[in-house]
Amino acid sequence: MYLRACVPLLLATLVLCAAAQTPAAPAQGGTGCTAQVAALEQAMATARAKGQMLRRQQLANELAALRAQCQQGVVEPDREARIAQLEQEIRELRAQLDRAEEQLRKLKADAL
Repeated sequence: MYLRACVPLLLATLVLCAAAQTPAAPAQGGTGCTAQVAALEQAMATARAKGQMLRRQQLANELAALRAQCQQGVVEPDREARIAQLEQEIRELRAQLDRAEEQLRKLKADAL
């Protein structure tokens, strides 16, 4: 009887060990993240229905990590685009500055 009570705990421990050893998936955009989020939410619902609260909490932690990872994957291209835009603005401003300095040199040379 005591052994029967320990079986679910043992199974949960084995699943956690296996999950801890699998490498995290790289950040994916759009559908990859959506599918993984849906799968984790479904697994959480199943764990909740079976009364596996520890497993549900672990899945919730995985879900939070996945959402953060997916959000990071979405934010990075925006960040890179913003950096590229700012670098382009800097190049344009430097070109304007060079033209203005050249005009100033010509005006000073003409005044002498």
